[in-house]
Amino acid sequence: MFHIMVVEDDAHTRRLMEAVLEQNGYFPIAACDGVEALDVLEHQHVDLIVLDVMMPRMDGFTFLKTLRDGGCDLPVLMVTAKETLADKKRGFLAGVDDYMVKPMDEEEMILRVAALLRRARIANEHRLTVGSTVLDYDAMTVSHAGKTESLPPKEFLLLFKLLSYQNKIFTRRQLMDELWDMESESDERTVDVHINRLRERFKENNDFEIVTVRGLGYKAVAKG
Repeated sequence: MFHIMVVEDDAHTRRLMEAVLEQNGYFPIAACDGVEALDVLEHQHVDLIVLDVMMPRMDGFTFLKTLRDGGCDLPVLMVTAKETLADKKRGFLAGVDDYMVKPMDEEEMILRVAALLRRARIANEHRLTVGSTVLDYDAMTVSHAGKTESLPPKEFLLLFKLLSYQNKIFTRRQLMDELWDMESESDERTVDVHINRLRERFKENNDFEIVTVRGLGYKAVAKG
């Protein structure tokens, strides 16, 4: 069972979050502000943090900066009434993994928590499994049907990215910005070339396919 810490100073909101998490199979741990949360982390195992911003003694931004400065890479979902671009930017620069704006949608929170936990597991294990296909991040290899092959770095990273977020559409620009050097002279057609190579390489693979979303970009979809 995953342990989820809820850091929220409003008692009603905190109890609601705890109840929703418990109903969905998680073990909630409560903290009323950043100071109490840091104390909890010294004594209890936590898999993910749901974090409010405006709190007494230590606010969410300060708490998050303290975590990241200390080398803690726990996934953090920030839930706040602040919804300006500047506030979101500040949160992401401080090291937040995802962001929700109050009033909180319970189903959305659970979906985001599940996605963050999945991504954290992939990052920790450096392995991604889709059906019977296994991607090894450290070796940059893909194993399937008893065969293991090494991929060129950009092809591997592109495939790993798409399969880590199945059904999520990525624009060519997003993929370029993340996987290619910002100073590179490559243009967005480079993404198309690499996608075509991956499709050709894995055309016999029955675990996934890379789908073109016309006018938008690409997504990976699990078969079956």
